Amino acid sequence: MPFCNVGMYQNKDGDALPNNNSGIKIFYRTYGKGPVKVLMIIGLAGTHDSWGPQIKGLVGTLTPNDEELPAGDRSNGDGGVGADVEDENYGKRCIALMDHLGWEKAHVFGHSMGAMIACKLAAMVPERILSLALLNVTGGGYECIPKIDRQTLSIAMRFLRAKTPEQRAAVDLDTHYSQEYLEEYVGQKTRRSILYQEYVKGISATGMQSNYGFDGQVNACWTHKMSRAELESIRLAGFPISVIHGRHDVIAQLCHAKRLAEKLYPSARMVELNGGHLVSHERTEEVNKALSELIKASESMTSLYEWTNLSNKSSGCKSTSLISLLRSNSSFFIVGSIEKLRIFLAYFFGLFVLAFESIQRGVQRLKPVRCRKMETLAADGTTEAPTKWEFSCDLEVDYQSEEIARIVHAALAVDKELQPDKVKRQMTVSNGKLSVHFEAVEARFLRASYSAFVDVLTLATKTIEEFGQVMTMTL
Repeated sequence: MPFCNVGMYQNKDGDALPNNNSGIKIFYRTYGKGPVKVLMIIGLAGTHDSWGPQIKGLVGTLTPNDEELPAGDRSNGDGGVGADVEDENYGKRCIALMDHLGWEKAHVFGHSMGAMIACKLAAMVPERILSLALLNVTGGGYECIPKIDRQTLSIAMRFLRAKTPEQRAAVDLDTHYSQEYLEEYVGQKTRRSILYQEYVKGISATGMQSNYGFDGQVNACWTHKMSRAELESIRLAGFPISVIHGRHDVIAQLCHAKRLAEKLYPSARMVELNGGHLVSHERTEEVNKALSELIKASESMTSLYEWTNLSNKSSGCKSTSLISLLRSNSSFFIVGSIEKLRIFLAYFFGLFVLAFESIQRGVQRLKPVRCRKMETLAADGTTEAPTKWEFSCDLEVDYQSEEIARIVHAALAVDKELQPDKVKRQMTVSNGKLSVHFEAVEARFLRASYSAFVDVLTLATKTIEEFGQVMTMTL
């Protein structure tokens, strides 16, 4: 297993690397023997398999040499990272890895958090970068906050309660892929069911990521920031850049990637694809084509004005436009706007707390109104059902509010059954009540589905309660 001992290498000024890099070992691999050098940096909580489709497409094999290409720092046994690590230190570790491999220059590809690191690396040593590919990237900080809707809320709740490979695999699927892609059939099964088994197997093999490593990587994302000087150094370096993003990414908003690409004009080309956060897996052919074109543009020294497909006009998020407006006006206007923003937040979270109280009242009434076959099966687990969907159970929750009941219905509708051939779930809303009907081929599947559904409601209530308490104290 090849490792790079980061502490053995120094930066370009000859100064030793920071103390929090001493003792760090990066697990890596290399593929192929060609002259083109590509450094692939994985994202948060990722493994080397994250770049599998690209390695296969660009190199032609997934069999590694005795070294490896993608730099790994997942902190699940393959590397170490502390909770105070910033992306600049990750960048310095990548420089150490390039020195370790004897690579003077390389094409650098990064995905998600790996793309943030790639940006920082390019700003630190632009003379060593041949081209830069940024997949599903944001500018870090507040841009790491996903768009708030029912799908992301559902994902967040399920992520918080994911303690097993099976639970983590289920939430990872909705995080990585678009719903359209997951519901496509491959033969007799959906992609969701096929990928679910693969994810469970993969997570079980590598183990769940430690909180220590996860916290360090989250901190790196949250503290990531590219200054104007850093972006300018990348833009003026003269190498081509591809910003590749999925239109249905629920983690990294597309508008942030567009805004970053515009800041790197004319070096950057924006590539939008129909896919989710792991667009490199969902749209493999298109991504590999974009990466191949990037390498060719670098090798042929294509003019950046021929390379780019952007203009100088801004098309980023409305929130970023607001920030630019605030910065361009007087301090009086800024103070007034911030005060209005504070009042708005107080009002918003006040409504949030009220919604929580209604939801809490509803969950307190949580109980099944009728369950058929459950008593019999509890006594005899081997009882056979006369028909496929014989085992059923009904649940009714009274929220005393049609609006809140519909909000809960919309959020839970995103949470699909993992085994639709064994369990069916139907939800309806009427007169402020959420009614749920479960059917299953076996009692164990019925119990599991019912229990998981109740867990989601309970966790949602607890999460909203804690959040509401924190906001009340803050405001």
